[in-house]
Amino acid sequence: MIGITLGDVAGIGAEVIVGAWSSIVSEFGNCGVVFGHSGILRRAVRLLGVKSDVIDVNGVSDCVGISGDVIPCINCVDDSVLGVLPATIDGRAGVAAYRSINFAITAALYGEIEAVVTAPIHKGSLNLAGYNYPGHTEILAERCGFINDYAMMLYLPAGDGISSRDGLAVVHVTLHVAMRDIFHLITVDSVYSRIRLAYEFMGGVTGRKPVVGVCSLNPHAGEGGLFGKEEQTIIYPAIEMARRSGIEVCDVAPADTIMIDARDGKYDAVVAMFHDQGHIALKLLGMHRAVNVTLGLPIIRTSVAHGTAFDKAWQGIAETNSMLEAFRTAKKLAELKRKKI
Repeated sequence: MIGITLGDVAGIGAEVIVGAWSSIVSEFGNCGVVFGHSGILRRAVRLLGVKSDVIDVNGVSDCVGISGDVIPCINCVDDSVLGVLPATIDGRAGVAAYRSINFAITAALYGEIEAVVTAPIHKGSLNLAGYNYPGHTEILAERCGFINDYAMMLYLPAGDGISSRDGLAVVHVTLHVAMRDIFHLITVDSVYSRIRLAYEFMGGVTGRKPVVGVCSLNPHAGEGGLFGKEEQTIIYPAIEMARRSGIEVCDVAPADTIMIDARDGKYDAVVAMFHDQGHIALKLLGMHRAVNVTLGLPIIRTSVAHGTAFDKAWQGIAETNSMLEAFRTAKKLAELKRKKI
């Protein structure tokens, strides 16, 4: 079983879940359960005019034997969420999103589900509800045991836009922080950690020794120190540390060209120094097929690579491919994990 969280109910989460559900059932059978509110899912069913039925279940075990195009939902949030208006920042939506995430994490930690797939949340609603997290990643790291060595990765499965048959991963050294704050977070240890996490993930996916590329922080990789010395003092030492541990990693490369080489198959994974450096490039290659994966956790978590999209919410026009790819990736990672066990 794969658990899916509802996300922010003012956004497109319910729509992408319902819109992708028939394809999920067609491809994998009835192996998904939603953590959220069945009333919100029924609204999305009516909006989209699909044939899926939504049923209430008390727990994951109640999903056994369900057949047909049915969406089982564990109602783990209260009815106040039904009053949230579309495309609004609302503390009730933040509470509901946080509770659905936590219920799914608990189910994964206890082995009731094999993976968690998350629909997008709005950080404003989350913080308005009193949960001061910059995003899913930090909630997951805390709930899984205050893990420090973790990272957010965007993964583009094999397909149009990239040469590699195994897909392409981009791991970020810094994530949801202001640009002025990234410089003290980029250290030899943090860069090395992301190189290692990228290598381990793609090694599991490919079954071979992958090649990791590393983005520069400064233009032209610092131009020998003329445009900044972080490449010489931080990134190169991290690369050498990784090589000493047996990781195949290339020299630091300028950020404006590295993704071209990655697209053409030179790298299996790329380490980006900050959020937009990795996100913009990968989303240009495959916005609607990209999947968000959290590395370093004891559980599997994937997500859509887009946000709540308030400008499209509850209009019946949301793109669903990223949810389908997130589910596919979760199933693939679950199968790989079972083989290791």
